[in-house]
Amino acid sequence: MREDQKNLFLAMALSLVVIIGWNYFYGVPKLDSARQTQTATSPPTSSQSAPAGQSAPAAGVNAQAPLPQTAAPVAPGAAPQPGSLAPTAPAAAPVLITREQALAASPRIKLDTASLTGSINLRGARLDDLRLKHYRETIKPGSDTVTLLNPSTGPHPYFVESGFVVAPGSNIAAPGPETVWTAEGGALTSSQPLKLSWDNGQGLTFRRAISVDDQYMFTIVNTVENKSANPVTLYPYALTSRAGKPKTEGYVVLHEGLLGVVGDSRIQEYTYDSIEKEPKSTRLMKGESGWVGITDKYWATAIIPDQASAMDARFSASGPTTARIYQADLLEGARTISPGGSVEATHRVFAGAKESKLIDSYQDKFSIKNFELMIDWGWFYFITKPLFWLIDFIYHFVGNFGLAILAVTVVVKLVFFPLASRSYESMAKMKAVQPEMKMLQERYKEDKQTLQKELMELYKREKINPVAGCLPVIIQIPVFFALYKVIFITIEMRHAPFFGWVQDLSAPDPSNLFTLFGLIPWDPVSIPVFGQFLWLGIWPIAMGVSMFVQMKMNPEPTDPIQKTMFAWMPVIFTFMLGTFPAGLVIYWTWNNILSVSQQYYIMSKQGVKIELWENLAGLLRKKSA
Repeated sequence: MREDQKNLFLAMALSLVVIIGWNYFYGVPKLDSARQTQTATSPPTSSQSAPAGQSAPAAGVNAQAPLPQTAAPVAPGAAPQPGSLAPTAPAAAPVLITREQALAASPRIKLDTASLTGSINLRGARLDDLRLKHYRETIKPGSDTVTLLNPSTGPHPYFVESGFVVAPGSNIAAPGPETVWTAEGGALTSSQPLKLSWDNGQGLTFRRAISVDDQYMFTIVNTVENKSANPVTLYPYALTSRAGKPKTEGYVVLHEGLLGVVGDSRIQEYTYDSIEKEPKSTRLMKGESGWVGITDKYWATAIIPDQASAMDARFSASGPTTARIYQADLLEGARTISPGGSVEATHRVFAGAKESKLIDSYQDKFSIKNFELMIDWGWFYFITKPLFWLIDFIYHFVGNFGLAILAVTVVVKLVFFPLASRSYESMAKMKAVQPEMKMLQERYKEDKQTLQKELMELYKREKINPVAGCLPVIIQIPVFFALYKVIFITIEMRHAPFFGWVQDLSAPDPSNLFTLFGLIPWDPVSIPVFGQFLWLGIWPIAMGVSMFVQMKMNPEPTDPIQKTMFAWMPVIFTFMLGTFPAGLVIYWTWNNILSVSQQYYIMSKQGVKIELWENLAGLLRKKSA
């Protein structure tokens, strides 16, 4: 086997590793959004729709199967080691009913702001009914608004609560999940807080004030007044709890599950599966400052204590595998209330959409440690977030995220222009000295060491860098991955339209060649194994054409194996990118067009023959023959 053939097969093997690695770490994006755009179906009713990020019950499965409630963290007592948290034991399981029935079964106070609608459950004083006004389940007209939180007695329980707990063995009555609080005033709005109270009959009056801003941040102030004759010790706590494993995207590139920052530790992230592998399905953390919560792709809940308070935080999974309870909670230190005194504890609760600027503003306003990491910016954080800032900055001028991506592509090209120019110049010089290189290869074909020495002398004499052609590609790979991350994870890209048929840049191109762009009523994606590769929209085809033209800028390889490989490469990449987010495919297409234009200009400037037209003419002659 010749040396060049060995190099070719090595390159093919490395390419295969890259493709397999990409599919392992990044996966094949789901086609649900694109298929919903192309295939008209009736939207589900509000009583049937599943919350975003959660799966609706499968056909034949009893949607009313009981799920247990959760309890607050147990305060440290004589038996546990001081400062520890005892495992949470699920309470008795209620009979599950529909969401609407669950909401109607308990006394409630309406919640209505510019961004949120829902209610506060007076039984338990929980935040367990929340919808996001500005976000809908799909891009279809009339689609339901996104449901984030649900009551514990309905489908997909997901709620937040806070308050005080007592030490084990104490005979002091503290409010629990079944406690019915008394409300003062009307609905909870961004301008009108909600005040609740409950008397335990033992001289303690518990008060709770809940306020919310115009976005997604709640402030909950719990106060206890001690009118008894004895001092009382209580422990502030807060939790966010979800019953049943929700539907997830399932990619390593995206974290979904439990997460938080406690003290000086780095961000802690546990998927729903990984927390179950922890000892006793519990992860304990101690420290001052930070936050803990549960995140979906675009939505999250987080509980945030006073940033100067020491806390024990916990991620846990409990209950039977068919009705797992996933919980993030925190317990602060003991607060002793003397007779006639009172104590106060404040928690903030984030419950809403993970909008980047909003998350950053909350981090700055409330000094929340690393709150920005609620958005999974990934390993290339130092590239991903600035890239998002740039796209978002341009978007506010052009009014379209697709155009912003095209503009950012031009900016990236300008940044790398000097490097790319030197690369293309070096490639042009390589073409100019090819006759001399072939002469050396013939002269020293039996003496590889001398051949390499002579070639290096030639490169040095002609000021050629033989690896210069690879540098622009290598350097731009992190930018490509970062852009993929931006389009895939940021809510700003969710349902962001481009032009024409592309109404969601975060979803695949909804058109499909294999349905004749909607004329044939069938779903090729349902075909096992190969179905994912039978979604080929207009933009992936355009990307393949631009890649084909880019490859035809260079002389065709003389080796038949190499020639075949390069001929099929645009086709392979076209099918690979068929199910990728449309925004990424548009970027790649535009990037190829700019690269061809740049290479054409530099080659013309260097006086090097441009092979494009001759290669295309040769291809046409071959086809006509």
